[in-house]
Amino acid sequence: MPVLPPHPYLDHLRHQAKDLLRAARAGTATLEKLTLANAQLAVARGYGFASWSRLRSEVERRRVLDSRDPQLLAALLTDHPELAVEDMRGWADHGTIAPLSYVALMRCVVDEGVWRDMPGSGEVARQLIAAGAVVDGRPGDRETPLITAASYGDADVAQVLIDAGASLDAISAPNAGGVPSASAVMHAAVFGMTVVLDLLVAAGARIDSLSLAAAAGDLTGWALGEASGQDKVLALIMAADHQRLDVIDVLLGAGTPIDAEDEMFGRQALRLAAERGRARSVEHLLARGADPRHGDPIHGLSALDWCRRGEATLRMSSDQEEVERLLSDGLGNT
Repeated sequence: MPVLPPHPYLDHLRHQAKDLLRAARAGTATLEKLTLANAQLAVARGYGFASWSRLRSEVERRRVLDSRDPQLLAALLTDHPELAVEDMRGWADHGTIAPLSYVALMRCVVDEGVWRDMPGSGEVARQLIAAGAVVDGRPGDRETPLITAASYGDADVAQVLIDAGASLDAISAPNAGGVPSASAVMHAAVFGMTVVLDLLVAAGARIDSLSLAAAAGDLTGWALGEASGQDKVLALIMAADHQRLDVIDVLLGAGTPIDAEDEMFGRQALRLAAERGRARSVEHLLARGADPRHGDPIHGLSALDWCRRGEATLRMSSDQEEVERLLSDGLGNT
């Protein structure tokens, strides 16, 4: 079954129906009746919709959500309040997804790996909730909208969800987004979404591991002398990712090897900071003796290689050029 492209136009779909009608009249396609209405119905069913009007409303809903225009959304939900709740489906880039969860991940263009600011996304989420969207999603969903917002770094949507009473303790399904079952604050920590992480911590999210405490920037109450070497390495990686410079120093002072890698994924503080454009962390780690030539265990790529890879694929930060300069200087390059 064909799927809708991320940015379909109704005129394009109308042209598809007219082309089908012309083909039927020419004898190269079959329609039950040679009418435009039947051609439109055939196009709608080809995309998995029961009627042309249902296909049209789905396309219009996505257009309005993508526009983040509060007036357009208010008008749409006044005429069709069910569109605040019913799943969006048939899309090439997102498949079947609840509207509130879709808004929570709009910050990333999935097929391009581009991250962008989405002004107005919080207001869209607020309107959807007011129209009946379920704040914590439905039983059986792989993750709540708040976990999605945390993973994709939309602080405005996250704040609206928190204000609406979203559960801070809800846990995602195993491997949702490539992360083991975890709460929103852990998703924000793992994916490097510091602003959302700080919002969740301020709202009372539970900090239940040394690495999460390091990501949040506060090791108060954690006995580093009792922590395993691997736990301290993971904490250092998290601190570097979220640019918690004081925490980096505390962990190094507790004997954490600055160039150590985590045992599961081979991540390392300097390389991850470089990949995500964390210029302050990169400068701080280099000043404390981190080795910019230390290659990852799989590909042998250096921190500079990971910086360039992150710039090409993640595009999450405006500091990649500064990171590249710091690392090039550290390698003695001009």
